[in-house]
Formats: sequence, C-alpha cells, structure tokens
Amino acid sequence: MIAPVPRLVSNPPNPWRTTEVEWLGEPPVAGLEVFEERARSVLSRNDSPDVPFRWSVNPYRGCFHGCAYCYARPTHQYLGWGAGSDFERKIVAKINAPQILARQLGRRGWKRETILFSGNTDAWQPLEASYGLARACLEVCRDHAQPVAIITKGALVARDAELIAALHRRAGAQVTLSLSFADSPTARRVEPHTSSPARRLEALRRIAALGVPTGIAISPVVPGLSESHVPELLERAAQAGARSASLTLLRLPKEVEAVFRERLTESAPERVGKVFAALRDMRGGKTSESAFGERMRGRGPRWQLVVDLFELHCRRLGLRVSETEIPVDLTPPRPRQGTLFDSSPGSRGRGT
Repeated sequence: MIAPVPRLVSNPPNPWRTTEVEWLGEPPVAGLEVFEERARSVLSRNDSPDVPFRWSVNPYRGCFHGCAYCYARPTHQYLGWGAGSDFERKIVAKINAPQILARQLGRRGWKRETILFSGNTDAWQPLEASYGLARACLEVCRDHAQPVAIITKGALVARDAELIAALHRRAGAQVTLSLSFADSPTARRVEPHTSSPARRLEALRRIAALGVPTGIAISPVVPGLSESHVPELLERAAQAGARSASLTLLRLPKEVEAVFRERLTESAPERVGKVFAALRDMRGGKTSESAFGERMRGRGPRWQLVVDLFELHCRRLGLRVSETEIPVDLTPPRPRQGTLFDSSPGSRGRGT
C-alpha cells in the first residue's frame, strides 16, 4: 500500500542562504521540492545480524546528495515517488522528529541501546542547515544520556562538533565520515552534491580534535573507478585523527543499478563497461549482495588485492580495521551507572 504523500512546502528554506554555507560549498543548479510531515515514530528498528546497531534515527526521507549508488533509493517508492531523480529532489522533513524522539527515549522500557544517525538517508544533507532536525535530535540524546553513532557524507556535521563532544562525555558518541573518492572531480561523477572529500576530512579533523572517536568508511569502493584511492584516503583520514577504517564494495540492489548505470553513462561513458565488468568479477557475476558484513567476503583475486592493500595501510597508519561501516567504539570518559549496551529490545519504533 502506498503511504500518504506528506505536505508540500510552498516556499521551502534555502540552505545556501544560511550561516552554514561554509559547510555546504557552492549551491548546485538543481530543482528541489520540500515536503513536511509529522511522524508518529522516528526510531527505526533493524533486525539484521550484520548491522552492529539495532536502532536508527532518520529525520529526512530522500537525500539531496544524489549519490547514484545509494541503497536507500527504492524506499522512496513507498511514497509513490521514483528511485531516481525523485529520491534526491523530493525531500521529506520530519518536523516533529526531536519531540517524538524525546518521547520515545523517555519510555520506561527504553534500555539506552546505541542509536545510529542515520540508517537510511543522510541526516547532514544540505537541508539540515535550514531545518536543524539532526542537531535537535542530538540535543535530545544528550539530555537523555543516549549513546549515538553517526555516519555521514556531509561536512555540515562539523557544525555540531561541540554538541557531539558533550554527548560523548556524557554517554558515548562516535562519528564516521564516509568517503569513496580522494578528489572532487571523480566524486562528482556519481555523488554530485555531497561535500567535497577535503571538506569531509576537515570535518573529521574538527570533531576528532575534541576527543570524539572518529573513523573513515571507504564506502563504497567503486571498482574500475576508485580502488587506487584507498591508500590516499586512509593516509589523509589518519592525519585528520581517524581511529578506525572500514571498506565496503559497491552494491546495486533493485532499481539502484539502473540509476547508477544511467548516471555513470552521462558523466563517464568510457568507464561504464570497465566498472560493471570489475564489479561482477568481484561479486561472482552479480552486482548486489548483502549490504553489510561483506568486507572480507568479496570474491576473486581482484577484490582480495583491494582488501590486502587496505589492511596493509591500516596497519602502517595504526588504524583499527572495522568489519562494518560503523565501528563499535563507544567508551565515554565518564560512563553513567548502568550498561550502555543492554541487548534488551526495549520499545519498538516503526519504520523510517
């Protein structure tokens, strides 16, 4: 059943006209429709044994970053929209997310299990500069001594560095910056509106300098396009203060493959055949498998060479190798009485 379409905002806020433009860079030439909804729940439950966290918070649906390979694209079809341009141009803001999260964290049955920001779309995409929903949700987590883990491609997360550090001191927090490419021209081919790699690494530096555990997720590795970037990314991340690193191979589930092929054909037609041939070689003839827990289970000698190169440089740089994109590394300096990682189910949130 198709879910009701949220309310369209007739004059949506422009994130490039705020004080946060420092983190967003130059505004893209692209249309944007913003919808607002009042969610009934913002905690989503994950039951996959391959994902290290059970709970996630998603303040937005859709993502303006426009990554051609984004695994979350098909979720936009639940709203009656498309997995292609609709996913990145029709963005839904859950305007009551902080209030709902406070209510859910205040329930007696909640066991303070780690919450991931975000399990579906990026909480620090450009629209966050105007709405501030991710920041407000972090404030709720701080007030409830709720440990969190963050993964993002948005340099905007550095705006919240002091808040994240305060949350880490009270309950535990960690931040992972996701990068696939070491240079902007290559990145723009398949992730056109993300923060530049340099901006993301600077965000990592600012957060790490405050004592927050940080890491880099080379996610995804796009075979035929980005394998050679792995050593440089690890080097620059270590210099910025990263403690851990992970590696994930590109996967193209469902409608994502068609979007990725179309975008790559537009931006780098000479690479299409090479990328898909290399991907199938590394995946045993397929283009998609499980999203998580697969780093060491890539197939074929070519993928093994990438893994070996990754591990070699991690050892050289003193980076802890993480089996998943989000390392479990929450050890706050002053833990409160009780257990941070109680595995009891607690209250159960609903969907994204």
